[in-house]
Amino acid sequence: MLDYYRLSDQFTDEERQTQAGVREFLDAEALPHISGWWERAEFPRQLVPRLAEFGLIGANMPVEYGAAGVGSLAYGLVMYELERIDSGLRSFASVQGALCMYPILRYGSEEQRQAYLPKIASGEMIGCFGLTEHSGGSDPGAMETKARRDGDSYVINGVKVWISYGSIADIAIIWAKDDEDGTIRGFVVPTDTPGFSAKKIERQMSLRTSGASELVLEDVRVPASAMLPKAAGLSAPLSCLTQARYGISWGVLGPLEYVYEEALAFSKARKTFGKPIGGRQLVQDKFADMLADHTSGLLRACQLARLKDAGKLSYTHVSLAKRENTRAALRGARLAREILGASGITLDYHTIRHMLNLETVDTYEGTRDIHSLVLGRDITGLDAFS
Repeated sequence: MLDYYRLSDQFTDEERQTQAGVREFLDAEALPHISGWWERAEFPRQLVPRLAEFGLIGANMPVEYGAAGVGSLAYGLVMYELERIDSGLRSFASVQGALCMYPILRYGSEEQRQAYLPKIASGEMIGCFGLTEHSGGSDPGAMETKARRDGDSYVINGVKVWISYGSIADIAIIWAKDDEDGTIRGFVVPTDTPGFSAKKIERQMSLRTSGASELVLEDVRVPASAMLPKAAGLSAPLSCLTQARYGISWGVLGPLEYVYEEALAFSKARKTFGKPIGGRQLVQDKFADMLADHTSGLLRACQLARLKDAGKLSYTHVSLAKRENTRAALRGARLAREILGASGITLDYHTIRHMLNLETVDTYEGTRDIHSLVLGRDITGLDAFS
C-alpha cells in the first residue's frame, strides 16, 4: 500500500495480513478482467461467491450472522483494496454491507436478521438500497414513494432511481412514507414480488459495473412483517449512508494509489527530448500533489476508524472525509491522465476507468456541496439547506 507516513506501522499483524491477502486475491482474480467487465457494463456475478468466501461481503458485520466481523480499520482496508481494482466492486460491498445488512441489523427484527443476513454474507442473496428518487437525491425527505397499511399488509407505490445492483438484486431495502402519518419507514421487499420491476439504466459512462437501475413499485404488497420495526424517520436511512460513506472515505484512496503508481511507471519509461518525463519539474509537481493528497486522506481514514471503534464517530466527521477524500482521488486521477497523455484515454491503462468512476463517487451519497452544508451547519449552528 502507498503509505508515505508509515501509518501501517500502527496496524496490527492481522490488519496487515488482511490487506495483503485481499490484494493478492483481487490482483489474481479481478484485475486481469476488470477493464473488459467495465467496457461491457457487466457486473461479474461469478465473482460474488469468491468475495463471500474471502469474507468481503459485510466484512464488519457480526460473525453470528455469517460475516467476518472485522474491526473498523480492517474493514476500511478491505474497501481500499476493492476500489483499487474498481469503484464498482467497492460499491457492491458497500451496498451489501452498509446499505442492506446494516439496516436489517440495526433496525430489523431478529427474525429478519436470521432470514437475510447470513444469505447476503454468503453471496446467496444480493440486495439493493432504494432511497433516491427522480425528485432529487440530495433531498431524500421529499420522497414521494408511499406505503399504505392494508390489514396485515403494506401496499407500496413509487419509483426509485440510480439504484446500484437493482436489476440483479433479490431483495430491496425500500424507504417509503407511511401514508397515515408521513413517517419514513424501511421495508425489505423481495424483488420477485408482483408489481416490482427494475430497469437497468443504459449508456452510463461511469461505474459501469454497478448496474444502476430504476425501480418501479406498483401496488407492491408485502406483509407487515417486512417493515423494519425500529426504523422511523429520515435518520434511519441517513445512518445507513453514514456507514457507506465511511467505506467510501477509505475506498477512494485505492484508485488514487493505483493511478499514482501507473502514472509513475509510465513517467519513467516515456521519454521526450532525450529524458524520461518523470524528470520534468511540472510532472514531479503533479506527483507531489497526488502523494500529499493520498497521505492526507489516509490520515483522515485512519482517524475515522479510531473514532468509530471508540464510539465517538459523528456523521459530520464522515462528511468531511467523504468530501475531501473523494475529491482528492478524482483530482489525482485527472493528474495521472494528464501524465499518461494520449495513452491515458485508452483502457490499455486503468487510469481513465478510475477517473470516470470517481466522477460518480464524488457525486453520489452526498455531493461536495451537500457535505459543505453539513459541515457549515455543524460549524455555525445555522442551517443553509433551505
